[in-house]
Amino acid sequence: MDYAANLAMTLPEVILGLGAVALMLVSAWGGSASTRAVSWTAVAILAGAGVALIGPASYGGSAFDGLYRADAFAAFAKVLIFIAAAVAILMAPDFFQRTSGDDLRPEYPVLILLSAAGMGMMVSASDLLTLYVGLELQSLSAYVLASFMRRDTRSAEAGLKYFVLGALASGILLYGISLVYGFSGTTLFGGIAAAYAQGNSLGLLFGLVFVFAGIAFKISAVPFHMWTPDVYEGAPTPVTAFFASAPKVAAMGLAVRVAVEAMGPATDQWRQIVIFAALASIVLGAVAAIGQTNIKRLLAYSSINNVGFALVGLAAGTPDGVSGVLVYLTIYVAMTLGSFLVVLQMRDDEGQPVEEIVALSGMSRTRPGLAAALAIFMFSLAGIPPLFGFYAKFAVFDAAVKAGLFPLAVIGIAASTIGAYYYLRVVKTMYFDEPAAAFPKGNSPVEGGLIVLTAAFVSPLGYLAIPLLGGWTMAAARALFPAI
Repeated sequence: MDYAANLAMTLPEVILGLGAVALMLVSAWGGSASTRAVSWTAVAILAGAGVALIGPASYGGSAFDGLYRADAFAAFAKVLIFIAAAVAILMAPDFFQRTSGDDLRPEYPVLILLSAAGMGMMVSASDLLTLYVGLELQSLSAYVLASFMRRDTRSAEAGLKYFVLGALASGILLYGISLVYGFSGTTLFGGIAAAYAQGNSLGLLFGLVFVFAGIAFKISAVPFHMWTPDVYEGAPTPVTAFFASAPKVAAMGLAVRVAVEAMGPATDQWRQIVIFAALASIVLGAVAAIGQTNIKRLLAYSSINNVGFALVGLAAGTPDGVSGVLVYLTIYVAMTLGSFLVVLQMRDDEGQPVEEIVALSGMSRTRPGLAAALAIFMFSLAGIPPLFGFYAKFAVFDAAVKAGLFPLAVIGIAASTIGAYYYLRVVKTMYFDEPAAAFPKGNSPVEGGLIVLTAAFVSPLGYLAIPLLGGWTMAAARALFPAI
């Protein structure tokens, strides 16, 4: 075993792990006074991990006897994860400074780094045990982040709910892994694929069902979505933005790799599960969001709805489908982070967060720039052309049609019109209702710059990135289909 080559392929996770340990020691001795320095250093570490992807970490192949895979697919997913994690760190200082309750502590960026390391392992896993270790590292950090505001009842409740339901989902996943191992004799994805290719074993089929059920919890797909609205509402807003972006990318990347590499010969079996989860998530996410009055709960159901659209691409089971999933995730991350950055600006005169949708009334007259940005994000999430969110939906539905799943595409497109209602309701509230109290202007140029950047990306200007994005995502997708 060439340890130097293996470490070169796993360099992003090594950087994140060592960086997190170093910053943990700094936090222990420096206390709250070190928060600012630790936060900016954490962003620099994430940037360094991103730079480390240039080289063997993107094309090195298998490491540590097949436990870890460094390829273009994992590299693409990690870029999205690291960007979302960095934005979640940058969002936090101003939020905690202006919000009554617990202050920002240096443990916050450390937990983000540890979670990012776990997510990196998830998308690079080529063994069921590596998959589980990465997922648990991500999850344990997330449980603490959800309850980060210790004196806030909603935050404590969010952390407890997430922990209990997450532990249940991990148990389901682990049971599925044990079944797959018992009937295949290996935990390596290549060996599992060979076992599925030999015939329809009932044990392997049950294992497939339980594994996908455990993963469905992590991406909050129906019927394993029940934790999402409560956790999103109760967690601090920067943490909610993190949950809605980076872990979604990691879990979807994990689902794609397991489906294609480990269970590729059983495509007909897992496709049925994915189609059901996709349609159920699209419909329930849209219908349940209609009656919401809290903007964070609305965005929670929006994330469930968007997971359904991403799963349409996975159901295709082709390189075009996987490429469509990656395109969708890229645009979704920008739309979601931008929406939560706007939510951060919703404050009363005392600087406390305001989360009711009615508070947006007439914002086009009190904060026209902020209203325009949120309108762009809402129209893009609804998939209304010419905004970039339309292309995201087009990519996954086009892949489904090419794969012969025309009925799925038709039903998905029809159901997407339901979701347009609650997005347009937010826009109507901002532009046509009588003005409510104006939100005081924030003093964070970082947040303002990020809002402008994300709004520009999901605007029609985003179409300029299609040649680069299309080529990169297709190269990443083909890494999972070496025979094609």
